[in-house]
Amino acid sequence: MLTSSNPPTAKVPASETGLAAHEHVYRTLRLRIMYGELDPGVPLTLRGIAKTFDVSMTPVREAVRRLAAEGALTMSSSGRITTPDLGPDRIEELASLRALLEPELAARALPRAHLALIDRLRAINARIAEHVAKHEVAGYIRSNLEFHRTIYLRAQAPAMLAMVETVWLQLGPTMRALYSSQGRTDLQRHHRMILAALAAGDEPGLRLAVRTDVTQGLKMLVG
Repeated sequence: MLTSSNPPTAKVPASETGLAAHEHVYRTLRLRIMYGELDPGVPLTLRGIAKTFDVSMTPVREAVRRLAAEGALTMSSSGRITTPDLGPDRIEELASLRALLEPELAARALPRAHLALIDRLRAINARIAEHVAKHEVAGYIRSNLEFHRTIYLRAQAPAMLAMVETVWLQLGPTMRALYSSQGRTDLQRHHRMILAALAAGDEPGLRLAVRTDVTQGLKMLVG
């Protein structure tokens, strides 16, 4: 079973990153949510975020506003901030979006799937295996998304990829809950099918492998 403990977040002043304070908070918190470093429904406070990032409240408010607009955070009418805690209907909707968009991105990437790309994907898949062996949920999710993003960047369809990344962002905590609760050993089976289809230039097989890979886990939560 993959572990679900939250890794600590180091305080890195925005001045050290070369970014505006709100952009630093936004990007860092966005990645933490996307990569499943936070559980679903975790309450956050503006003051707590400001303390974590060693910034004032103003850039935190701007970062939280942007993340809420993307669906990465939920804000109640009373101002309570939480990570997404998705119900079955919302999970099914987002899974359907993945099933529509990601096979198309993979198919568009197929003509540019040279051997160097496939070798890189195999290396990423090896890292995924290490995370699974060590029961590292966030590491697994991060490397899994890297595997998919590496393929989709070859599609040269930035608008479509941006839509997919927004879906990943909303699903991050849910994926954490899924993989924390499942003792699974077949997490890479469909990746191997994807690699085989890329190497063979098999577009129908690639579409099927990607569609199955991106929806199989989420179906467990709504089944």
